Amino acid sequence: MAETEPAPQARRSGSRIRQVEPVWSRRRFLQETGLTTAMAVGLGLVGYWAYSPEAVRQKRQEILTLKDFRVAATSLHPALVVVRGAVVETMVREAVAALGGMGRFIQKGDTVLLKPNVGWDRQPEQAANTSPEVVAAVAKVCREAGAGAVWVTDCSINDPHRSFARSGIESAAQQVGAVVKLPGGDDFRQTNLQGTVLKVWPVARFFHQVDKVINLPVVKQHSLSGCTLAMKNWYGILGGQRNQLHQNIHTSIVDLAAALRPTLTIVDATRVLKRNGPSGGSLDDVAQENTLLAGLDEVALDSYALRFLELNVAQVPYLAMAETRGLGKTDWRTLQWVERQVGGAGG
Repeated sequence: MAETEPAPQARRSGSRIRQVEPVWSRRRFLQETGLTTAMAVGLGLVGYWAYSPEAVRQKRQEILTLKDFRVAATSLHPALVVVRGAVVETMVREAVAALGGMGRFIQKGDTVLLKPNVGWDRQPEQAANTSPEVVAAVAKVCREAGAGAVWVTDCSINDPHRSFARSGIESAAQQVGAVVKLPGGDDFRQTNLQGTVLKVWPVARFFHQVDKVINLPVVKQHSLSGCTLAMKNWYGILGGQRNQLHQNIHTSIVDLAAALRPTLTIVDATRVLKRNGPSGGSLDDVAQENTLLAGLDEVALDSYALRFLELNVAQVPYLAMAETRGLGKTDWRTLQWVERQVGGAGG
């Protein structure tokens, strides 16, 4: 018969009853001790088997690369178009038509991403951002060419909601059926930009999800690089601490231009921020130039646009660096180019 624990005994002492605890036998002591030891050994073995000398593995994030969004160059159309006029949509249509029409760049069903400069919480008249009229006109022409969707995005320096709203770009895009994409904290993907300064860097995921990309920079003076034009506009694809890149700004501009090759570039020189860029603020720093530039060679486009800022190629080091890396021509006159005047007198 199994041994049972003896019941506590009560002993009377005077008028009080004293409780007497049971006395364990040697056999019971050994049983209890053995059970406790076995449990400890078992837990130890489980811990040993579960132990790995390797550090805890974290999920490795995939490193992506940007696709080449360019279309084939052709001698049938100019590489650079300059359009002057008073009506922005008419100017956009003329520039695109001179390059062969939007059907040359957009296939039916394409998802097209427009990349204006929307870095700042500024009104359109202050010329710190791309004109909302330019964004709306390009989006409209893309939709007419059969684009399945048109997205508009930028990684703003100021608050993105205020920047897109106050610049007029949010409402202008939505009115023509484009979708504004404001990148948040989870919207960046580690991307190998394969540059000299820019190696692996967080890039807004939308640039990995579309078929075509159209660059829509504005012409501005910049306190560090001298100018913000087509190539500098690619800073707006980056997350992270991109102000670190200012230490080697010209090389980083070239790295970005080499990493992201757009389908088409249309440069907004309708209003030009001639001083106190890139954020501006004073209308005294803005000149009405009523001009658009369009083409496939961003080096040539930037080189032409310097005239609006009273600069030349020798004053902007990144242009010669970009030409050396085979990204385009600083002497835009060697390219096939045309100049048009539409819809009344331009600036």
